[in-house]
Amino acid sequence: MKRFLVVCNIFIAASLAGCSAQPNQTLSRNKAIILKSEEELWSKGSLAAADELYAPNFICHFIAGTEWKGIQGIKDEVAAHRTAFPDWNEKVDDIIAEGDRVVIRFTSSGTQRGEFAGVAASGKRVIIHETAIYKVADGKIVEQWGFPDSQSLMQQLTAPAGDDH
Repeated sequence: MKRFLVVCNIFIAASLAGCSAQPNQTLSRNKAIILKSEEELWSKGSLAAADELYAPNFICHFIAGTEWKGIQGIKDEVAAHRTAFPDWNEKVDDIIAEGDRVVIRFTSSGTQRGEFAGVAASGKRVIIHETAIYKVADGKIVEQWGFPDSQSLMQQLTAPAGDDH
């Protein structure tokens, strides 16, 4: 009887370890997808990464009401953003995953070389802080909610020359 209990306990422990490993693998995979998007798509401007990382029905919601839809929508936005800021870089400061959601807090920076939001190229280097929440399904990003510090970005772009914020 004692041997039976030991075998049962080992079986239960192994089963539980397998159950907890699968969610951890999914969370790690989801984090890796988001980190790759930040590095390849946003920081390097590799538009081909969107095909690999985003679902065809992707939708992005921004705090100001702006939305991008589909893989072409994200490609168009990244291309336009990198036209305005060719050296745009996004550095992830924190990443948290739970279920099908991944949240990142990140620092973005770049030098304005083209028009952005109606502001002519200024040559100014900007640094802002952002937060984003992503939904990942079947290994693809399907939805995003973006919270950039747009006020700080616009203040930096429109500040008089020599006025450092």
